[in-house]
Amino acid sequence: MADAMLARLSALNALLSRAAMYAACACLAALLAIVVYGVVMRYAFNDAPAFVEQVALLLVLCVAMLAASAGVRDATHIGMDSLVAALPAGFAAACRLAVQLFTVLFALALVLGGWEMAVSMHGDTIPTLGISESFRYAPVVLAGILMMSFAVERMLALWTGRPVERSWH
Repeated sequence: MADAMLARLSALNALLSRAAMYAACACLAALLAIVVYGVVMRYAFNDAPAFVEQVALLLVLCVAMLAASAGVRDATHIGMDSLVAALPAGFAAACRLAVQLFTVLFALALVLGGWEMAVSMHGDTIPTLGISESFRYAPVVLAGILMMSFAVERMLALWTGRPVERSWH
């Protein structure tokens, strides 16, 4: 039963991770386009649009948070693999499990902190865009939820001895 549950979670997480990376890539392309547009408008036409900076900031948040969450799924985040590899097998397994546990705790802090900030900033408006400041924290909350799911999958995989197949082959 645990294997079937892990298989379903892995399939869902692989789909979510790919979607997060595609969304991050789309946001990166949009970021490039909006910054080029802003530069051209400022220097070629001496008419800098005021919204460019705020849109660029939102896109940077989306790129960073979505790509970071996908990095948790594929274990491409910063680690000290050489240190863990030098440890005896039992200690190495405990370290890998501890990393995933701390990842879940960090992701929970992202969700709770991001949600708290979104609620507290709901009444404020992003200058030049006319939307709530809460939108700045949506990528943080979403990435935290994804990171928790991905880390739980990795913990279950460590527990059962099954590898997690990368979303990007």
